[in-house]
Amino acid sequence: MSNLELPLAGVKVLDLSTLLPGPLATLMLADAGADVIKLERPGRGDEMRTYEPKFGEASANYAVLNRGKRAYAVDFKDPTQRDRVLELAAQADVVIEQFRPGVADRLGLGYEAMKAVNPQVVYCSITGYGPTGSHAARAGHDLNYLAESGLLGVVADASGAPALPVTVLADIAGGTYPAVVNILLALRQAERTGEGSHLQVSMAHNLQMLGYGYFAAHQAGGQWPRPGAEQLTGGSPRYHIYPTSDGRHIACAALEQKFWDRLVELVGLDDKFRDDDGQEQAVIAALADVFASQTAHHWSTILDGEDVCTVIVATWDEAVQAGLVDVSGPDRVSAPDTDGASFATFASPVDPALRRDADTVPYPTLASLPDGSPWS
Repeated sequence: MSNLELPLAGVKVLDLSTLLPGPLATLMLADAGADVIKLERPGRGDEMRTYEPKFGEASANYAVLNRGKRAYAVDFKDPTQRDRVLELAAQADVVIEQFRPGVADRLGLGYEAMKAVNPQVVYCSITGYGPTGSHAARAGHDLNYLAESGLLGVVADASGAPALPVTVLADIAGGTYPAVVNILLALRQAERTGEGSHLQVSMAHNLQMLGYGYFAAHQAGGQWPRPGAEQLTGGSPRYHIYPTSDGRHIACAALEQKFWDRLVELVGLDDKFRDDDGQEQAVIAALADVFASQTAHHWSTILDGEDVCTVIVATWDEAVQAGLVDVSGPDRVSAPDTDGASFATFASPVDPALRRDADTVPYPTLASLPDGSPWS
């Protein structure tokens, strides 16, 4: 598909965000054809540029999140440069910012200032805890949002301690994805009505969707999840992590009876444990003993090809070999300050039918804002 045929061709996005939630959102918009201009502080730019490992002048993290954009250095506190930002906003369809509540307004770059020069602008604010309330002004990162939302504590180890999450769930599931969805809805509304909107994306509050089952159970039964005791938090032998004899682990998710019955047969679990209702802890202990008696390789030869929803916890190397992590796909990112160096990068969740053709796309150097409009 040519760039002119992409669904967001012609859409101009002004990105004032940093690190992960906003930049990943604008990457998805860029993949769908939007023209993204990213404004960063002078000198070191976006904090993510400094991360390790480096790929060219910036970090590999920055490279994969900001490929295909342009980046300009702007001092938002300088009145002259602030006015230049407002000039860009007057031409933009979308503005994304990730300051703490009130900061953009104090800088003269809040929604009202941008609406005054562009009534149709879709202005998206991504915050940790929302624009109001006792938590609004707090600094935070992904782990903090997970902790204070209640999600982090629902799965605990034998000592009762929660584990570090496998990835930055709040940033992506609570920030990036809601931002993209709401921006697309707001663009459609602006197209129909001629009116823009101010979108508020709170990463902590959006985590409620990830805990939908806990919420539903509480509203219907009055009880919040007990750490490590519910069906999906460690209380069921059918949804559990079990160690093997060689220090590997097995992820069991044999929730449905047909899967559970077949698993019991395959691993040779005592038939008295087929009905686990009311004896969950005993069944967990018995199945743990069974899995701990053999190596991961032994269990993979038994479980592979069986419909039991039970698998070996893979290493990254194994995930690559299985084709579940693609390190040689068609999308590549290059470093602008190296001689043609590039590496394969992940494809964003934008469907191939709706995104730009696979190509080697550079990440942006941090340039000076030109005198004229970069969108002209």
